[in-house]
Amino acid sequence: MLQPISNRKVRVRFAPSPTGPLHIGGVRTALFNYLFAKQNGGDFILRIEDTDSARFVPDAEEYIIESLNWLGLKFDEGVGIGGAFAPYRQSERKELYFKYAEQLVNSGNAYYAFDSNEELDNIRKQYEAEGKSFIYNYVIREKMKTSLAMSANELQDNLNSSNQWVIRFKIPPHEEIIMKDIIRGEIKVNTDTLDDKVLFKSVDMLPTYHLANIVDDKLMEISHVIRGEEWLPSLPLHILLYRAFGWKSPEFAHLSLLLKPDGKGKLSKRDGDRLGFPVFPLEWKNAEGEISSGYRETGYFPEAVVNLLALLGWNPGTEQEIFNIDELIKHFSLERVIKSGAKFNPEKAHWFNQQYLRQKSNEELADLYQPVLKSKGINVDENYVATVCGFIKERATFISDFWNLSSYFFVAPESYDEKATKKYWSSETPPQMQKIIEIIDNEPFDKEKIEHAVHAWISDSGLKMGTVMNAFRICVVGAAMGANMFDIVNLIGKHETIKRVKKAITAMADCL
Repeated sequence: MLQPISNRKVRVRFAPSPTGPLHIGGVRTALFNYLFAKQNGGDFILRIEDTDSARFVPDAEEYIIESLNWLGLKFDEGVGIGGAFAPYRQSERKELYFKYAEQLVNSGNAYYAFDSNEELDNIRKQYEAEGKSFIYNYVIREKMKTSLAMSANELQDNLNSSNQWVIRFKIPPHEEIIMKDIIRGEIKVNTDTLDDKVLFKSVDMLPTYHLANIVDDKLMEISHVIRGEEWLPSLPLHILLYRAFGWKSPEFAHLSLLLKPDGKGKLSKRDGDRLGFPVFPLEWKNAEGEISSGYRETGYFPEAVVNLLALLGWNPGTEQEIFNIDELIKHFSLERVIKSGAKFNPEKAHWFNQQYLRQKSNEELADLYQPVLKSKGINVDENYVATVCGFIKERATFISDFWNLSSYFFVAPESYDEKATKKYWSSETPPQMQKIIEIIDNEPFDKEKIEHAVHAWISDSGLKMGTVMNAFRICVVGAAMGANMFDIVNLIGKHETIKRVKKAITAMADCL
């Protein structure tokens, strides 16, 4: 077993492939890497692993970078900003990988294989027909068209005559590999269950993930590899590769999956489409023109998304749920990351956004709300908008909720809620509303004094407070909802309040 790295600077990398939009599970992997690096005074590196040219998607790399920037996960080195270990895009490093593959061949830890895809398919079918599983390993490799069964001259002849070869790693037989994972503890695997993975392909002269990943982590001095559990089956191979090169292994931590809200299995785009929530940080438009929603465009605050993701799989050990980024950096630990999958909860995502919205000052919210108002042709003083935001923010989840919650502060109602009208409006209501107009018109225009006078009149008259006040609310708001009535009256002013009540009395006369 290789010894974990100690007494060296923490350097971690987030290494996505540009094969499409960044899944929210990938964002969580990036976040955990970032928190671990910052907590330990280390470096967070962005490396783009783009050696799979067949699955490359234009604009995916830019999408990844923009997503990380939006979330505030600034990388210290990487694509776009460079660093001492540049380049950080694997396609720009392709010339260096072959020599490492060749080094493994020369040391007896890898070999050339010349089997065609057709030949391999035929062998697999033969094994299946016999009820056996085909594994390309020590049992069969010397019976195949490999350099292990060729003389030096035969090998050279095959290399000269064929451009269809690969280099496979030579898994040692009958050995128990003991590995240590920070999250999962000790893991044991028998090498007889492993196949000889392809490390390098002649068809494009590019490495596979396994070789490029190990070489780049070594050359970039990565101290800890924090990645998703889908890479756990590759850990034995990676450990063996480090050993074959004579390199020290970084420490490993494999994160559990993000699970769908209902049922079993990994959270997918289909779950988001089906249940109506984003699974990508930013909106994404694919080659067919299909648009997938993003957290940013849906109206989430980046700090809410970060907080949400941090608690999907990490247990702080306390009841605290709201953490700013500095608190996350201080308290985060890989040892408290759970082994089991974390179920995604869309309602909890809403809750986090609500908490961060409420934390923002009225002035901040007004700045965010102003573009919505201006799009509706409404130009209002910033202080007025900030006051409105203070009245409504406790009931909002997103800025996009603000208009429905507060439109009556800016425009008089054009219609009146039918259900509320039937409940609170009767033939006795118009004279009651006229009395409220009289009180507002005659009293000094002061919120407390008007409120006291209206309430005192209702009580002294033996009327039902809820019925009269809701009828008044319908006149001003258009429905039996909204902020405190006298906060509304105070803000829209005496003239506008009286105007709205008179208009409602006239409108309701036609309905009764």
